Amino acid sequence: MKPSLLAFSSRLTVLPVVHGSGDFSIAVRKHLLTHPVDCLAVPLPGSFAERVMESVADLPAISAVVQMEPDEEAASYVPIDPCQPVIAAIRWALSERVPIEWIDLERWKYEPTNATLPDPYALKRLSIEQFATAVLPFLPRPEPESQQDERARRMAFELHRLELEHENVVAIVNFMDWPWIREAYLDRMPYSDHEAYFEPIHTCAVRGETLLFFLGELPYITSLYEKARATLDSDENLSIDGVKDLLLHARDRWLAERKGGSNWITPKLLQLYMQYVRNLTLIERRLSPDLYTLVTAAKQIGGDRFAINVIETARDYAIEHEPLSYVGMKMGINQADIHGIGVCTMKSRLPGIAVTWRSCDLVPDRQPEERTKWSMHWDPYRQCSWPPEDERIESFHTHVRQQAKALIGADLAKTEKFTTTVKDGIDIRETLRHWHQGDIYVKEIPPARGGIEVVVFLFEVPADPDLYRWRTTWHAEHEEESTIGLFATDFREDLVGPGIGRSRYGGVFFIYPPRPIHDIWEDPRVLREGPLEDRLLSAAILHSQAPHIAVVSPVPLKANWRKMARARRKKLIHLPLSRFSGRTIDRIRTVHVLNGQEIRSYASRFIRGE
Repeated sequence: MKPSLLAFSSRLTVLPVVHGSGDFSIAVRKHLLTHPVDCLAVPLPGSFAERVMESVADLPAISAVVQMEPDEEAASYVPIDPCQPVIAAIRWALSERVPIEWIDLERWKYEPTNATLPDPYALKRLSIEQFATAVLPFLPRPEPESQQDERARRMAFELHRLELEHENVVAIVNFMDWPWIREAYLDRMPYSDHEAYFEPIHTCAVRGETLLFFLGELPYITSLYEKARATLDSDENLSIDGVKDLLLHARDRWLAERKGGSNWITPKLLQLYMQYVRNLTLIERRLSPDLYTLVTAAKQIGGDRFAINVIETARDYAIEHEPLSYVGMKMGINQADIHGIGVCTMKSRLPGIAVTWRSCDLVPDRQPEERTKWSMHWDPYRQCSWPPEDERIESFHTHVRQQAKALIGADLAKTEKFTTTVKDGIDIRETLRHWHQGDIYVKEIPPARGGIEVVVFLFEVPADPDLYRWRTTWHAEHEEESTIGLFATDFREDLVGPGIGRSRYGGVFFIYPPRPIHDIWEDPRVLREGPLEDRLLSAAILHSQAPHIAVVSPVPLKANWRKMARARRKKLIHLPLSRFSGRTIDRIRTVHVLNGQEIRSYASRFIRGE
């Protein structure tokens, strides 16, 4: 048989893989299940054999097989990762009782090789051989007599030896090594001997919160592969479908921590998010997104809190397994803190694609200890608002007032046939009603009489009095602000920074132009009993000097509200809360209370992204 690209002989097939790739693990599994195999060769030294096979049997529990180097400041390790093609092949061989051979060269110090390779998602359309053919011209040749060169020649010798003993040998090797293994195999190059040095090998249980630095795929995606394996579900497209599942789970967590807040991350917004992720991924010349792309898009679309939930979900290895009795290991960026050994440099024996770590500026949750310290320093006699929020809500309530003014005379509009002018516009309803007559009808809206001074927002009806315990009246600091009365959550229970509390409006009214009024919650002229929304509306009706009051609420105007308005010769103009976008309402409902005007100098460091 004439050797081909991957079939070195009639007895030997070599499968080059990108380590840490779920797509390559699936491709290797397909080959092993569809071709005869009586020996599996893996690119690891024989000294790791016993520990690796024991750890593979412990899956889905994640562990690392670690060998310290002589200087004890560095170590090499084998990641027992379900999405590692080599580990997946060993797992298959153990279940099928296929012999496993360990063909790598034993060396005191291991020198890893990795490079930037194409996205393994291309295997959805290409075979491993086609992928290898496309990448081959760009693989750098190892330096002569380098460790990579010695390892390639040794593995070529081991493959020659194995094909003398077995009829169907399948070898799994690193993508960076396979051309030079093939060259050494065909040219029968001389090989190096193993070094007679064996440092004790340890098995370590990797801490769950550090799996993001250890696994090839995202921990959440890895858990989906394991769940699919346990339930015999298809895992062909988990590299992409898993991202969608991750996103939905992150949204559920984000919504749960909001404690009843509106869900403005709608399916349409998620569609825009996925389009944005796709565009960012293509800009980086990838086919599937990485974590940085997912988080960047989440920050831009949903804010810091949503982006943090995406990170927390991505690093969650959400699968149940028996706890390991091995020593613990905290993994970091090319380093690890091993219990009983300390911090040392880590070099993977199954290195994946070269990774660039980038930072993303997010505002995290504060620790309980910090919140307790801030609450102890809070001065109850000093309160003020944050100007950027004041400007935002003033702009919005001005917009609402203008919309309400346009509705004042809408019920008095007159309709007539078109003659010489369209007046205030074509009346579509009347025109369609008389379509058979061939006439066009126009409408005339009389000018509004009276203005609107008070705008009332009721975000929840009925409002929970146990939740909205902060009730106060705020006066304007200058002529561009409104006088407001409100009920909201207690800002002292949600401190986001030193001297910065966060609250959510349950209801609020604005009086503009501003003027001083009594505290509405102590004023005997205001309704003293009943639901909070009724009491707030009663105060708004009392203090309105204009005949019309705009009311934005999620429900139609109630009969008792209209009755209160008629008693003081006022008229309520209703605007449905659903008329405005959920995200706009969510931003308007959030208010930050500062413990003094000097806090404004640094408040943006803690409020940004809320």
